[in-house]
Amino acid sequence: MMRRLWLAATLLVAATSLATAQTYPTRPINMVVPFPPGGNTDLMARALQTELAKALGGSVIISNKGGAAGTIGLLDIVKAEPDGYTIALTPNNPVTAQPHMQANLRFGLDTFRYICLTYYTPYVLMAGPQAPFKTFAEFVAFAKAKPENLVYGHPGVASQPHLVMLGVLKAVGVDGLGVPFQGAGPMSHALLGGTIMAITESPAVAKASNLPVLAAVSAERIASLPDVPTMKELGYPTIGFTAGGLIAPAKTSDAAASVLEKACATAAAAPEYKAIVERLGAEPRYLPGHEFRKMFEEDSRASAEAIRGAGLGVK
Repeated sequence: MMRRLWLAATLLVAATSLATAQTYPTRPINMVVPFPPGGNTDLMARALQTELAKALGGSVIISNKGGAAGTIGLLDIVKAEPDGYTIALTPNNPVTAQPHMQANLRFGLDTFRYICLTYYTPYVLMAGPQAPFKTFAEFVAFAKAKPENLVYGHPGVASQPHLVMLGVLKAVGVDGLGVPFQGAGPMSHALLGGTIMAITESPAVAKASNLPVLAAVSAERIASLPDVPTMKELGYPTIGFTAGGLIAPAKTSDAAASVLEKACATAAAAPEYKAIVERLGAEPRYLPGHEFRKMFEEDSRASAEAIRGAGLGVK
């Protein structure tokens, strides 16, 4: 009797999953973007939105909810039903760094199901026009001789550029004085004016600014900056990046997640999506859910170490 009941229950679950896979989605999907309209994350989401809707054969609606370094918007995913109808397009920092910074934050790495990675942006180390160094070797020599005089900028404590710079300094074995700014605009003005000496930023910012690029903080040389050596080549291996993709509530069913992952693979491969991502200065890059999660797990460990090492975060 018990065996028959178990078999019936198993068949019911299998039938339900099959039905979900065959019918989902039956209504519009809400894609939360945890940053305001007009920024890079929002533009990435809108590029993906069009292709994802085509692949799913349904509607995808974007909902912008910025604030608190991306964490406010992700609370919508925490509260959402795990039915596949609420997802988010997020970069790594809100998920892999902010939980180590904010006390009583209602989510962590395990709160989410990882659907797919859709873009990747390596970082570079740049010098200001008035900095007392123009090459990486000069940067290292200056930092080691006068660490108290090395002043760098970042757009907020534990922002991705801040954590990448902390990784650079750790690799070199030096310290520096970090100056936070309210956004990339004021930081760029300070760099040009000589208030700060160096920053880490995306290759797109580096190419647009025409400032000295000292090193690529990446595993391989960057295609748009082929003459810039990597930190590893220079003898100080470290990697810093921004990468993002689709996440959903952790208990989202396998059936719905499978449909989303397949549609995401199709959307991320679309020439139109790739062209927009490249125009935004990023690399279109697809990873399935399990590899996407592994990337964020590794980044979370690195972020936690950098935050602790700087004496930041939850005490």
